[in-house]
Amino acid sequence: MLKSLAFLYLPLLLGTACACQSHSKEQQTINQTTAPATDSPKKHTTDSTSTPIRKNGDTIPELEKKMIEQGLVDIQKVDPTLLVELKYSTTDNFVGKDVYGDLTRAYMQPDMARKLARANKLLNEIKPGHRLLVYDAARPNSVQYILWDALDMPVRQKPQYVADPKIGSIHNFGCAVDLTVADPAGKPLDMGTKYDYFGPLAYPRTEQQMLREGKLTTQQVANRALLRRAMTQAGFSVNPTEWWHFDGMSRSRAKAKYGMIK
Repeated sequence: MLKSLAFLYLPLLLGTACACQSHSKEQQTINQTTAPATDSPKKHTTDSTSTPIRKNGDTIPELEKKMIEQGLVDIQKVDPTLLVELKYSTTDNFVGKDVYGDLTRAYMQPDMARKLARANKLLNEIKPGHRLLVYDAARPNSVQYILWDALDMPVRQKPQYVADPKIGSIHNFGCAVDLTVADPAGKPLDMGTKYDYFGPLAYPRTEQQMLREGKLTTQQVANRALLRRAMTQAGFSVNPTEWWHFDGMSRSRAKAKYGMIK
């Protein structure tokens, strides 16, 4: 009789245990770090999955659902050695606030993700132990409007730093990526400016001038050159005003081949 009761209650006990594995975003943050939640960046630096249901039962963020539905892939599913720290899922960006919410995984179009994996492999061949650290990848157009509105400068100057959301950024088609190089310990190399720095100091086209004027060091320029070498050899093109930004194809091609991520 006791054995029969045990078999009856076993499924209920297992169900309770599974339910306890579901956590809110706030609970996960508390469990993952002892630093203050307001300043600690959310990182996803391990292998991941693009399946609609998390294995641990966590709810998938709405922005992530949209990208999965449109056929984009988690870049760490393609190459688990890529590092990811989405800057717009932290306050460490020019907006000064988290605009991605629960989104911590970086997505791109499948062919772009494969191209990025090639760049990561090339980087490791050039500089063993070094990896790409991704700051932003596919970006919904709804977020593009937030960035555009937050940019505090005359409208005519805004397109130099943020694409007009009415036209769309190449990010909005899942074909652009913002990133840097990380050393074997995962620490970003010194590129001379922070991510999202607006001004000539961040321009690839003015690096030699900045070097002559002593505003950039030889090592900082060399670090940027290392990033560009890996990315361009993999087929990405350089952005003239942002050392961190690379396009996998033109906006017109991306628009023709893919729909905009809303």
